[in-house]
Amino acid sequence: MPISPNFTSVLSKDWEINFTQCTPTGYLKYTDLCNLLQLTAAAHSEVGGISFTDMQEFDQAWVLSRMRVEVTALPKWQDVITVKTWINSLENSRSVRALEMYVNGKKIVGSETFWAVFNTKARRPEALALPYSHFELFPENKATIEGFSKINVNPEKESIFEKTVYLSDLDIVNHANNVKYLEWCLDHVAPTMILNQKIASFEMNFMKELSLNDNVVIHESETETNTTFSITKEDKTCFALQLNWQE
Repeated sequence: MPISPNFTSVLSKDWEINFTQCTPTGYLKYTDLCNLLQLTAAAHSEVGGISFTDMQEFDQAWVLSRMRVEVTALPKWQDVITVKTWINSLENSRSVRALEMYVNGKKIVGSETFWAVFNTKARRPEALALPYSHFELFPENKATIEGFSKINVNPEKESIFEKTVYLSDLDIVNHANNVKYLEWCLDHVAPTMILNQKIASFEMNFMKELSLNDNVVIHESETETNTTFSITKEDKTCFALQLNWQE
């Protein structure tokens, strides 16, 4: 698609929280929070002419490599939220995108995301084939208090679950969708910690893609302040998640 006449380098989009996105307490699930952030990022790429459809002409797609989310509060059922997004950096095959979520004008979530251009046939990163100079970049305008960090996976981690990748886990890029990794791990967190909104922030590193029928193992390690999950395939780490708990 051509660049939209309504294109702006900073995009704001409203969403209404529906009941399918909520936990039994009526508040937004952390997985659906990530979905809404990514849908907003996708909407911005669409009006900017670098959407999945545009990129597929060159067998390319954006894939998420890292994501940090800082949560002050969660929206609830029927809230109308505003998600605002802009790009911090975009060069060759890499881009850092900032996102913020607001309710009634108050910021409740900040997120920093790192994306890579991925060739969907060769299954490897490559330079973006489409023009992007029309995007103004905002390198100093950060959405989070802290930036990305390397998640240290404890070698003494405990294996807690074995999982097979099913068709329902796959997305349009034909690999396990990034939110699915988060969902698999959160299913092994004490429900009270989720329902009482004890997560202050979380960070995800995506290292290797997972495909249909892959067999993986989920591991966990804990400290007083955080819980770290990792997912391995044939003893190689594909994903890491660190949940930072409220004090």
